[in-house]
Amino acid sequence: MEANIAVNSDNKETWSGGGVKPFGASYGKMMMWFFILSDALTFSGFLAAYGLTRFKFIDSWPIADEVFTHIPFFHGNYPMIYVAFMTFILIVSSVTMVLAVDAGHKMQQKKVAWYLFATIVFGLIFVGSQAWEWKTFINGSYGAVKTTDNHIIQFVKDGHQVALADFVHGDRLDGRAQHVRENGLWFEKESAISTYSVAQVQEAFKNDPSLQIRLEKLNPETKQKVVLSREESLAQLAKAKEVVEGANLHVNEYGNPIFADFFFFITGFHGFHVFSGIVLNIIIFFNVVLGTYEKRGHYEMVEKVGLYWHFVDLVWVFVFTFFYLV
Repeated sequence: MEANIAVNSDNKETWSGGGVKPFGASYGKMMMWFFILSDALTFSGFLAAYGLTRFKFIDSWPIADEVFTHIPFFHGNYPMIYVAFMTFILIVSSVTMVLAVDAGHKMQQKKVAWYLFATIVFGLIFVGSQAWEWKTFINGSYGAVKTTDNHIIQFVKDGHQVALADFVHGDRLDGRAQHVRENGLWFEKESAISTYSVAQVQEAFKNDPSLQIRLEKLNPETKQKVVLSREESLAQLAKAKEVVEGANLHVNEYGNPIFADFFFFITGFHGFHVFSGIVLNIIIFFNVVLGTYEKRGHYEMVEKVGLYWHFVDLVWVFVFTFFYLV
C-alpha cells in the first residue's frame, strides 16, 4: 500500500523541498517552539491551581491593592503602581528584542548589539524590582495578629488600617530576646521573633478606644474586609496567640498563608525564567560583538533567544492579570 502524500493546490507535495528544514524551520527553532509549548503548559497548570485555590478560599484571600502598595524611596500608599511599572519595563524589553531580531535579518551588527544591550538592561531592572518586591512583601507593612483558630486579624482606626508601631510602643514586655549563640549556653537556630509580644499588643489596644479589629474575611457585598465593633474586637483579640510581621511560607500578615506560597512560587519561577533569559542574552550579546554571527552569515541564534524572551514576557502578562488585577 502506498503512503498518502498531502498535496497542495499547486499540485506540489506539502513537505517537498523541506528536507532537514520542514516549512523552512531549522531544527534549533523547532526545538525552541517545543520547549515554549511545554513550558506554557507548566505555567498554565500553576495559574490554574492558583485560580482554583483562590476560588476555594475567596472569603479570606488578600486584596492585591492592599498588599502591593509600595514604591522604592517613596512613603505612602500607591496600589499597583510599581507592579505596573515592572510590567511596562518588561514589555519595552520585548520591543527592543524585536528590533534586535529585525536588525539581525538585515545583518546590522551594531544595531543588534545595542538593542540586545537595552534588552539586558531592562531585564535586570525587572529582576531587581522583583527582588525588591519580595523583600518588601517578606518584611510586611503593618503587622497583624494570628488567633488560636489560625485566623489573621488586623487593626484599623477611623476606617483605615494602622501598623502595630502606630499604637504599640516600647520594647517587648516579656523581655524575650532573639535566641542567638551569644545569649545562651545552648544554641538553636530560630526565625526572627516579632517586635512586640501578644500581651503588649493586647494592652496597647485596650488603652486606645479608637482602635478596631479587621478580619481577613471579606464582605461579599462591599468586597471589603469585615470590621468588628469595639466589643467584638476585644473578644477576638483575646484569642491572639502570635504576632505576625510580614509574610513567609508559614504565616502571612495580609491574610491566607496560601497566598504567600503561590506568590513566592509563581513569581519566583517566572523570575528564574527572566534571569535565565538575561544570561542567554548576555552570551548572545558577546557573540554579536565578537562577530560570531557575521561569520556564520545569519543571526538565527538571536531569533531563537528572542522567541524565549517574548514567551517570558507573555507569561508575565498572565501572571500580572491573575495575581495582581483579578
